[in-house]
Amino acid sequence: MVQYDVWTELEAEIKNCKRCPLHRNRKNAVPGEGPRDAKIMFIGEAPGATEDEMGRPFVGAAGKLLTLAIESIGLKREDVYITNVVKCRPPENREPLPEEIEACSIYLEKQIKLLQPAIIITLGNVAGKWVFEKSHNKWNGVMKMRGRVYELNLMGYEVKVIPTIHPAAALYNPRLRSILFTDFTLIKNVLEGATQIYSTSKARSLLDYIKNRRS
Repeated sequence: MVQYDVWTELEAEIKNCKRCPLHRNRKNAVPGEGPRDAKIMFIGEAPGATEDEMGRPFVGAAGKLLTLAIESIGLKREDVYITNVVKCRPPENREPLPEEIEACSIYLEKQIKLLQPAIIITLGNVAGKWVFEKSHNKWNGVMKMRGRVYELNLMGYEVKVIPTIHPAAALYNPRLRSILFTDFTLIKNVLEGATQIYSTSKARSLLDYIKNRRS
């Protein structure tokens, strides 16, 4: 496996990557952005058209909703690190193929190792599946897994993981918008120490926690 000593080397490698066919039609690879000592990391699926044009993650319509959700819990976009599982845009914004994810995983793995975040928020099924399978845990789909805080061992690091829906899903289906913002309230509670963290073997929903608090 290729090793990288510094962020600049890693980002340069991503921008020039030809590990899978997605590089053939890209305008820009999208490494990610945010403080290199950020304690909160957001992981999405793949760049869209606007991201491909600008070389930045989550700058289209879904990105605006993500920024709004981040700000709703008292944070700024500049406080967190944002990236995707796959760094180049798949054609027609389709889901990345397993072989594309596998080829690109080297970069996300290194980003996590360099950043060592305290909290990872996965946005959608692709990111949630990647993180859970990488930590040798079962992924049952975002709607079944969201609403909980999981403590996982991810490549040797203990990290709190909060799965939620992808902001794009909330754009296509406005009824999902409240789910997104509810999950961000959970993120705020974790940051403020107002909720418990559960291991995967003892994971409980936020509703369970609230019931226990009232009893």
